[in-house]
Amino acid sequence: MELGEVRLTGGNMGTVTRLGAEVRRPAGPWTANIHRLLTAYADVGIEQTPRPLGFTADGRERLSFLPGIGPDGSPDWLWTDAVLTDAARLVRRLHDASTPLATIPDGWRSPVHTPAEVVCHNDVAPYNLVFSEGRLTGIIDFDYASPGPRAWDLAYLAYTLVPLNREPVFTDAERRTRIEVLVRGYGGVAADEVLGCVPTKLDELAAFSDRMAVELGNPELAVHAVGYRLDAARLRDGRLAD
Repeated sequence: MELGEVRLTGGNMGTVTRLGAEVRRPAGPWTANIHRLLTAYADVGIEQTPRPLGFTADGRERLSFLPGIGPDGSPDWLWTDAVLTDAARLVRRLHDASTPLATIPDGWRSPVHTPAEVVCHNDVAPYNLVFSEGRLTGIIDFDYASPGPRAWDLAYLAYTLVPLNREPVFTDAERRTRIEVLVRGYGGVAADEVLGCVPTKLDELAAFSDRMAVELGNPELAVHAVGYRLDAARLRDGRLAD
């Protein structure tokens, strides 16, 4: 680390620091594709994503810092229809801008899923969203992006922001209504298509979490995997809430 770099908290997959107006993250074989993706967003005027700034002398990637805050805890404003709609609309813009890159079969950190319609962020969740005064202003952490179906990305957004996880925020009926808000904000994808992807997404995420728990020596990730599998089983039974 250089003098003045400050470690950013919240992540569990690697050390991320900030130096002034830029963020520095570990790079890997996937980083070239991610920088192409972020450049594609910039080329169409999307301002809610970081800009690639190159690399440090020790090989880390440099990205522009997005001002704003994450949702500390579970504030009431996070669960408004406005935030859900803003997130769906932003994902749609990202997807539409990414289509020329969806044909790249290799060089991604995450598996490619078919049909490869767009480049999915693969982790669209509140902890990767940036807010100002209760409204969505940005999205970060594209390291795990890879080509896949539009509904694949919406599935995890639904899981974390409707939400479909085990948090007792909404009833089954309320969650079904919020799913409709999400797909209406995105446009062109049916609620049933999104819901059908969620258990498979959670199965894959559970397997990934188990693997990373061992690689990183972080047992908390294995606990997350247990929750993902429980939620996947519940959702396969057609229950959106406990």
